[in-house]
Amino acid sequence: MEIKHKSHLKETSNSKSFGFMPDNREILSFELSNKKGMKVTIINYGATVTSLEIPTSEGKIVDVVLGFDSLSSYLESYYLPSAPYFGTTVGRYAGRIHNGTFTLNGKTYELTKNNNGNSLHGGNIGFGRKVWNVTNQNSGENPSITFSLLSENLDENYPGELYVDLTYTLTEENELKLDYKAVSTEDTIINLTHHSYFNLDGHNTSVLDQKVFINADKMLETNHENIPTGNFTALTNHDFDFRAEKKCPASIDNSFIINQTDTVAATLLSSKNNLKMSVFTNQPSVHIYVGGNCFDVLKGKNDAVYHKTSGICFETQNFPDAPNQAHFPDSVLKKGREYIQETVYKFENIN
Repeated sequence: MEIKHKSHLKETSNSKSFGFMPDNREILSFELSNKKGMKVTIINYGATVTSLEIPTSEGKIVDVVLGFDSLSSYLESYYLPSAPYFGTTVGRYAGRIHNGTFTLNGKTYELTKNNNGNSLHGGNIGFGRKVWNVTNQNSGENPSITFSLLSENLDENYPGELYVDLTYTLTEENELKLDYKAVSTEDTIINLTHHSYFNLDGHNTSVLDQKVFINADKMLETNHENIPTGNFTALTNHDFDFRAEKKCPASIDNSFIINQTDTVAATLLSSKNNLKMSVFTNQPSVHIYVGGNCFDVLKGKNDAVYHKTSGICFETQNFPDAPNQAHFPDSVLKKGREYIQETVYKFENIN
């Protein structure tokens, strides 16, 4: 199988320079906006969302994702003891893989062990640290932009040359749609996700007064290293039962099994700004994360000082460590087949 390489688009009117990589490759920032005043800004370093501005019913504009003002801060963040992955695209495999190993077609692959002897979020140089090409743009109603990446065979020791397209679309219904497609020259494993930290009160506040709903009655049981044991935890009478809205926890790092993928997977609600974010996906789980230990080091955009409760992640994805758990949803992408992942973040005023 031969994968066709797409050429890089030239700088366009809605793009501007965001800085230069150490090898002098220029990173561009792109803006999508709709008629209702919603705007998303994305850079081609990691296909990363740096800003997501939502108009409120009171006429305010709220930036609801954490991020940095400079490329250098994004680059430096990956050298922290625990990288935050602000707004980035995670791959080849989101979440943890136990012992950094998996077996496919009778061959065992040894991945980079970058998290307590396990592999996390694709290894040391995952998709969030790569420069993506911009291969398509559409303006007008429901504007979109497509970022593309070629991951070489044995990149971070994953088999197969993998070609990925990620299209961001901003709809007139105030939805940010993410459509991932990927094909590989060999059988491989794949699990892509988006890693924005959301805060409907604004990126420079706390999420603790916001309410969370998760459409799940089970979550993955994990050990002390947050590796799935293979068992599921029932959420009835559990602190993490969010089937009835309740306040955002100060610390959580768990994968919830979505009850139905054709309905809302999760919501975040701000009574301060009367905003609601609903998450939809075709994936079997949503990983919820609050309480990172990597803040108070790099200053965020607009001089914000981020802390452990500055944002909450809704990472729609397959189960962590699925390659090593036969009864988990299949994570294998067969040679020549197409991987499709769809996620929507929809924003509404609620008063």
